[in-house]
Parts: sequence; structure tokens; C-alpha cells
Amino acid sequence: MAPTALADRPWPYISFRDLRNINFLGLLRRFLRRKPLGALPAGVAAPQITLKNLDGRVMSLGNALKKGPVLVAFFKYNCLTSQFTFPFLERIYKMYGDSNFTLWGISQNHPADTREFIAKFGITFPILLDGEGFPVSNAYGLTNSPTLFLISPDSKIRISCVGFSKADLEAMAAEAAQASARPVAPLFRLEDNVPLIKPG
Repeated sequence: MAPTALADRPWPYISFRDLRNINFLGLLRRFLRRKPLGALPAGVAAPQITLKNLDGRVMSLGNALKKGPVLVAFFKYNCLTSQFTFPFLERIYKMYGDSNFTLWGISQNHPADTREFIAKFGITFPILLDGEGFPVSNAYGLTNSPTLFLISPDSKIRISCVGFSKADLEAMAAEAAQASARPVAPLFRLEDNVPLIKPG
């Protein structure tokens, strides 16, 4: 008879959904690296990003930077800190997203799980899919999710943020407001009751 509860299942229990979100090639590459990964810091050049969105359209960082700063947010659908952070990113997008400021989410997950994440958290900004082996995530030195990078039009990383940081998100929102020529509005509300930081 099949197990009926998670506690009755063989340990460790791995579902098909878990398996389809494991990028074995990426894990192998990380294991074989001689230098440990670490998120790229502010001040360094941002590696190129050329990825497809969920509709198959190719999007390029170089083209987006011609219009203004770009905020890229790497995430995993089952990461609790990603789930906490992305509604605030959506708020930034609603306040300032236009032709002069670009906001992208970059998913490390299967398209079906990525779509579920988008629907659950009401995300309307573009979501791109990292490729096999996580080439873009590896280029940016990701170790945790979410990891956010605000990239200036000169292709330099202006702000690098691992996990949730209230101060970093407020600084990113202020940069978005400036690029969009709009007044800076409070990003967080009293009822949000957000911590100063939340590790990824």
C-alpha cells in the first residue's frame, strides 16, 4: 500500500517536482570549481545576460541598459525569502517600472513551477529562465536566493544584495524613482512589519 503521509514515506523523500528543479550539470560544475562562489559585489562589471522569458522571447541586458538601470532578482520558487521579497519587488515595479527602469526576475526553476510562483505572488514584471547549468547564476556568483543586483547603464553593479535587506530595497527603489523622474515614495508601509534583514 502506498504511503499516505509524508512521515510514512521513505526518507529522504524526493518528489518528481523536486527532481525537475535540480540542475545536475550546475551542481557538478559548482562541485568541481576551484574557487568558491560568492555574489559579485558592487562596483564590478555585470556579466552579460541573454535569456528567454516564459514566452520564449530573448531578452538582453545590453539592450535593457540602453534605456536605464536594470534590477535583476534571482530566485527559486520554493525559497521562503524569495516568496517574502518578490511582492516588494512588484511594488517597486508598479511605482517606477517604465521605459527608463527595467526589473527582471531570473528563475532557477522549471517553467511550470515558475508560472505557479508568478501567479501565487501576483508578479507582473518580466521573468526570465536561467539555462541548463545555471550559466547566468554562476556568472553572478550566486550562492543563495534571492540575490538582487542593481546594474547601472554603464554596466557596473551599483547594489548587490543577498537575501532580503530593507535598506538595499529602499536604495534600489530610490534609484528606480530617479531613473523614472518620479518622486521617491515610501516602499514599506507600517502594516508590512518587515525585518531589517532576512537571510536567503
